[in-house]
Amino acid sequence: MDFRIIIVGVIILTLVLGLFIGYIIRKTVAEKTIGSAEQSAKNIILDAENRSEAMKKELINEARDEAHRIKTDVDREIRERRTEIQRSEKRVIQKEESIDKKTENLERKEENFQKREQNLVNKENELDAQLAKQIAELERISGYTAEQAKQLLLASLEKEIRVEASIMIKDIEAKAKEEGDKKAREVIAGAIQRCAADHVAESTVSVVPLPNDEMKGRIIGREGRNIRAIETLTGVDLIIDDTPEAVILSGFDPVKREIAKLSLEKLIVDGRIHPARIEEMVEKAEKEVAAIIKEEGEQATFEVGVHNLHPELVRLLGRLKYRTSYGQNVLKHSVEVAHLAGLMAGELGLDTKIAKRAGLLHDIGKSMDHEVEGTHVDIGIDLLRKYKETETIINGMAAHHGDYEAKSLEAVLITAADALSAARPGARRETLETYIKRLQKLEEIANTTKGVEHSYAIQAGREIRIIARPDEVSDDEIAFLAREISKKIESELEYPGQIKVNVIRETRAIDYAK
Repeated sequence: MDFRIIIVGVIILTLVLGLFIGYIIRKTVAEKTIGSAEQSAKNIILDAENRSEAMKKELINEARDEAHRIKTDVDREIRERRTEIQRSEKRVIQKEESIDKKTENLERKEENFQKREQNLVNKENELDAQLAKQIAELERISGYTAEQAKQLLLASLEKEIRVEASIMIKDIEAKAKEEGDKKAREVIAGAIQRCAADHVAESTVSVVPLPNDEMKGRIIGREGRNIRAIETLTGVDLIIDDTPEAVILSGFDPVKREIAKLSLEKLIVDGRIHPARIEEMVEKAEKEVAAIIKEEGEQATFEVGVHNLHPELVRLLGRLKYRTSYGQNVLKHSVEVAHLAGLMAGELGLDTKIAKRAGLLHDIGKSMDHEVEGTHVDIGIDLLRKYKETETIINGMAAHHGDYEAKSLEAVLITAADALSAARPGARRETLETYIKRLQKLEEIANTTKGVEHSYAIQAGREIRIIARPDEVSDDEIAFLAREISKKIESELEYPGQIKVNVIRETRAIDYAK
């Protein structure tokens, strides 16, 4: 027991002693380590302070150098600016000196001008005084005041100038007429030649537009078989030239031209162009044109109020839709003649039915004049006799151009109605209301001119006849009056051709508003 206690005690003592010795050793090592760390920290701090002091000195030196450089640059710039300012001041001073010199010169010139102006004023006053004396002396000698003498002189000059101008106008007109006769023949001959060609071309051709020039080749076809088929079936010539996107149809028969035109338009829309298709389209176009012709003929008879016409006459009337005469549609012209003849027959107490019927049929021969030889009057006589029209109707139709004697008053009315419809100005391009307004305006222009007593528009507006006031317009002044009115007409009125201005007093002066 005691041995164990001793061993335990020894062990405990050993442990206590070991712990104490370890504590002593650890404390010693820790103190050495802390001292070493403190020394290292001091060294580091000292080294950092040395480095910062060196950097501080270096930065201070660099800042001093930069400040010195900036100061040097600023000083140089100040010197340059100062030099430039001195040069500018010098130039300004020179300019001021120059301006001062110019100002002195201007002042001297102004003084000279003032002196001259005063001299001129003095001379002007002297001249005015002399002129007043001379005018007073002239007034005393002549017995007229200055204003009276001025008016008298102007009136005398105006009268002399008017007389001379009137004589000059007459001489110029006479020379113009002498030279114009020869020139007019040449102009008219050339115009007839050109207009005749243009009229034939316009009346015998139709133009069919094409979507593109490639279509021309398809219309011609291989070796020309398509174009030959069209020409053979329609009897119309096709002209395919370098006209862009167009084909020209040429033929004297307007109905055949219309059939060819419709056929070609259908073929272009369809796109299938070959002889069999061409034949089919021509047949359809013939039926369409025939239907249109029949419808137009029936519409014309219904509009005029003419009934019981033979169907073939109705069809021939419808064909006139495609016939023109001097630019006027013959069917519309026939309807107008029927209306005019009926109105005049009603006013005169004659048979309106005969007048309308003969008026509607008066140009029926024109529907066949390209197929049958003879004038349209002779062709019309044969047609009306063929379809059992009365002799009164036949005579009314036959006499409308004076080829045959009129045997009834209705026949005379047909002649008058045809002349009114075909020849009166404005019939083809103007309405009746517009035509009447133009005549009224023509007379109004003349009546508002000073010196005009009366005016009359005659020759269907192709001439204005003016009666001048003899107390206001002299013989020498009527040429001026005619010229003045013609200028007014030219500026205020629109009209075809020319209007003759005929001023009448004791002599006549004629001018033309062109």
